Amino acid sequence: MSITGIILAAVIVGGTGLFIGIFLGLADKKFAVEVDEKEEAVLGVLPGNNCGGCGYPGCSGLAAAIAAGEAPVNACPVGGAPVAAKIGEIMGVDAGEQVREVAFVKCAGTCEVAKQSYDYEGLHDCIMINMMQKNGPKACAFGCLGEGSCVQACQFDAIHVVDGVAVVDKEACKACGKCIDVCPRKLIELVPYEHKHMVQCSSKDKGKDVMQVCSVGCIGCKMCDKVCQFDAVKVVDNIAHIDPEKCTGCGACAEKCPKKIIL
Repeated sequence: MSITGIILAAVIVGGTGLFIGIFLGLADKKFAVEVDEKEEAVLGVLPGNNCGGCGYPGCSGLAAAIAAGEAPVNACPVGGAPVAAKIGEIMGVDAGEQVREVAFVKCAGTCEVAKQSYDYEGLHDCIMINMMQKNGPKACAFGCLGEGSCVQACQFDAIHVVDGVAVVDKEACKACGKCIDVCPRKLIELVPYEHKHMVQCSSKDKGKDVMQVCSVGCIGCKMCDKVCQFDAVKVVDNIAHIDPEKCTGCGACAEKCPKKIIL
């Protein structure tokens, strides 16, 4: 190849590269998306777990909603009060008082106290087992299936199956709600971290039917209701409920409960 040919090829390649560079530069300015500085700042302080516990598609979705005024500054359950305070500073608003919450499993039906209708060996998935014969091997139709779908859903290693029942580690729980969404029997709920008395049962069966399948289940006897001086305990659909806003933590209900199902 002649020198002229080499020079010509170099000019063509260089010219092409220069043209592409100029074109990309102009396109970048033409189609540039304006970035909301507040949105970027909020995203920078969010934990980045993208758990969806806030109800938005990941941390970027929440940051956009907060910057647009569509979500409160304390909407991130994982970040809690510290992150809410930082976002409040960015947005120029008061984050307000935030009550820490944790997941709670409303079942104490361990292998020793809850009866089984039949033996099961197979895939460990609560959703699938709940659709099987008699809604699974556990005789109580309201009890924890203990197959660990909630464990698999938790990104924070805060819930484990112990002796056939899911148990939450309060210190590790971030209240993202993933375990709540995946539980087919809706046994898990968020409660205040400081709340000391909770009913560890969800059965709506009558007392005699409960005792046939679980020796520690709530029998709806209303003893807790009668002994509470603060109107914090009510028995509805054969199951006791404790109002955390009214409960003073006196422990009278737990002491009176014949089944000792109130923590």
